[in-house]
Amino acid sequence: MRHDFYLAWQYLLHYRWRSLTLLISTCLIGLLPLLLHYSLSQAERVMLARAEATPWLIGVRGSTVDTVLASLYFRDTAPGLSYGETRRVDQTGWAYALPVYARYRIHQVPLLGITADYFDFRHLTPAHGELPGFIGDCVLGAQAAATLGLQVGDTLTSTPDNFFDLAGLTPLKLHITGILAATGTVDDEAVYVDLKTIWIMEGLGHGHTSGPSRAVQPSAPFSGLSPAPTVSETPEAVEITPDNIDSFHFHGDMDSYPVTALMVIPHDDRAATLLSGRYLDETLPLQLIRPLDVVHHLMHNIFRIGTLFTAVLIGVSGAALLALALVFALSLQLRAGELTTIDLLGCDRFTVVRLITAEIVLILLFATALGAILLRLIKQESGFLTGLLLKAL
Repeated sequence: MRHDFYLAWQYLLHYRWRSLTLLISTCLIGLLPLLLHYSLSQAERVMLARAEATPWLIGVRGSTVDTVLASLYFRDTAPGLSYGETRRVDQTGWAYALPVYARYRIHQVPLLGITADYFDFRHLTPAHGELPGFIGDCVLGAQAAATLGLQVGDTLTSTPDNFFDLAGLTPLKLHITGILAATGTVDDEAVYVDLKTIWIMEGLGHGHTSGPSRAVQPSAPFSGLSPAPTVSETPEAVEITPDNIDSFHFHGDMDSYPVTALMVIPHDDRAATLLSGRYLDETLPLQLIRPLDVVHHLMHNIFRIGTLFTAVLIGVSGAALLALALVFALSLQLRAGELTTIDLLGCDRFTVVRLITAEIVLILLFATALGAILLRLIKQESGFLTGLLLKAL
């Protein structure tokens, strides 16, 4: 039998390109279903862990999935509520609320408006630099810093991703004060600013440069008047510095300013029950959401789709195996001269069967080894696969 494997190995080496094609094809047939199930299980583990760490969310009624995906995983956007709901939750004495504003992206990276308590709640600590101390400061997640190629001390301009979005962000230079330690979660992908900073970007607050106002000529219909009247204008600041930080202010009631959702952390089970009773009325515009229930329902639907894909992959794999069997059958026709030589040497017909079997066993062994190596490499990049699945949501 040892000689059979030696001859089979020499044959595979002689026809190396055909052997390599069979090897890769066999490897992919077995690897794709395993990769699909592994990716789904990893995504479920990551999503459930984050949902379990967030007891409750308050969001606009009728958009539970959008609210959870936007506020917990920074995907897409969701209808917002007013910041004043934070104070109303705190005043109950049953829980405390952490506002999250996850409406915008900056250079394709999620831009998150939060309060300082968010870092403690998510156990986020800076690996370099420090957390934001003033408006106009920001910190980057580990993956966001790598994606943007920025370091502590650099600046990041908040230009909207969509050039034609007239209601987008006002350009503002953000000072990078720190880069967070990697956590292996979606927190690594975001840029973090204070809520007041993102409200300034939205135009809800503004500042003025120090110095005298300048006179500007108005546009039509007053431009034809002689002499044309002038309007005093103080230009808005595009960078918040120690010299102009005191000039930044907000107009209107800050309680009416928008946030995406409130992360609610009850003090105990009794407090959670009492708080949930306040949002049972379906006529109210807001609702209390349990992220774990939403993610369970979402993953159940995803696994149903995954089961369908698995069935399709099994069918495709079966067809691919038949194609491989056809390749071996055709190779026997092409090897008629070789088989005749074996017969003339006095070998019985069972020798041919042993040689073909040895070739198949070698291909399967190498395909299994290659698949194990690829699966190990993919497991090391499991965060990448989970990120792709989250983006698909």
